[in-house]
Amino acid sequence: MFDNKWKVWIESEEWARGKCDINNDNTDVIVEFHNGTRWIASFFTYSNISKLVEKNRRTGEYLRGKYFWSSNMVLVDEISRKRIEEVINYLINEDEFESIFNNCFD
Repeated sequence: MFDNKWKVWIESEEWARGKCDINNDNTDVIVEFHNGTRWIASFFTYSNISKLVEKNRRTGEYLRGKYFWSSNMVLVDEISRKRIEEVINYLINEDEFESIFNNCFD
């Protein structure tokens, strides 16, 4: 269903220089295919989940850190462009892209 003709927008690339830690952060990612369809997912590093759980324990969010969820979550070791594109290619080639990314109805 999906081809390899796409472009990707990574939210964290829009942040001020130095605001993104590719090893401990999260970012939204939008993939646009040549036919104009757009798909979104949120990429989190493994270490960022731990950081968020600790924050939630302090703030009381998510039952004081007892659970965490995010729609269309993808866990990765780093949120670099290289890694994100690698994951997208893999998901397309393995026919798993649509299971993880959510279609953006414009």
